[in-house]
Amino acid sequence: MAAPQSLQLSSVNNVEIPVHIIHTEENQIQEPAVDEFDYSQRGQWLRAAVLGANDGLVSVASLMMGVASVKEDIKAVIVAGFAGLVAGACSMAIGEFVSVCTQRDVEIAQMKREKLKGSSKSNGNDEKLPNPAQAAAASALAFVIGAVLPLLAAAFIRQAMVRMAVVVAVASVALVVFGVVGALLGRTPVVKSSARVLVGGWMAMGTTFGLTKLIGSNHGMQI
Repeated sequence: MAAPQSLQLSSVNNVEIPVHIIHTEENQIQEPAVDEFDYSQRGQWLRAAVLGANDGLVSVASLMMGVASVKEDIKAVIVAGFAGLVAGACSMAIGEFVSVCTQRDVEIAQMKREKLKGSSKSNGNDEKLPNPAQAAAASALAFVIGAVLPLLAAAFIRQAMVRMAVVVAVASVALVVFGVVGALLGRTPVVKSSARVLVGGWMAMGTTFGLTKLIGSNHGMQI
C-alpha cells in the first residue's frame, strides 16, 4: 500500500512543477511589454509636418533667390515669395488630402475583406483610420510656417546682396532646426538628419539661383 501512495505523490509533484514554470515564463514575457513604444506611429503626422515646413522654406527661399538673381527690386522678390507661399500651401494641402484619402480607401477595403472572412481584427479599427482633412491642414500650415521665414527675413532689407545673404542665413538656421526636431521626434541620428536637410536646401537654392541668373543674363530678359 505504501508504494502506490509514493507513486501518486510523485506524479502530483511532476504536474505542479511545469505549471509553476509556465506561470513564471508568462510573467517574464509580459514584463518587457510595459516599456515598449512604437515610434513608427508618429510617422504620418511627423512626415507631413517636417516635409511641409521644409518644403515651404526651401521652395520660397529658392524662388526668392532666383528672382533676386535677375531683379534687385525688393517688391518683385517679396511678391514672388508670397505667390510661392500661397501656391505651395495649396499644392501641399491638395496632395496630402488625395494621398491620405487613397490610404484610407485601401484600409477600409481591407477591413471589409476581413469582415467578410469573419476575422475579428477589423473590429474597432474605425478610430485608427487616417483623417484626410487633418493631414491636409497640417501640411498646409507647416508649409506656411516654413515659407514665412525667408519672407520676413527679406522684407525690411533694401540692399540686394545683403538681402540674399540674410535669406540664405535664415534658411540655413531653420533647416538645421527642422532637421534636429525631426530627428528627435523620430529617434533618428541628429547630425545625419540635420546635415541631410541642410545640404539639400543649399543645393536647391544654389541651383535655382544659378540657372535663373544664367537664363536671364544670356537672353537679356526684361523682368
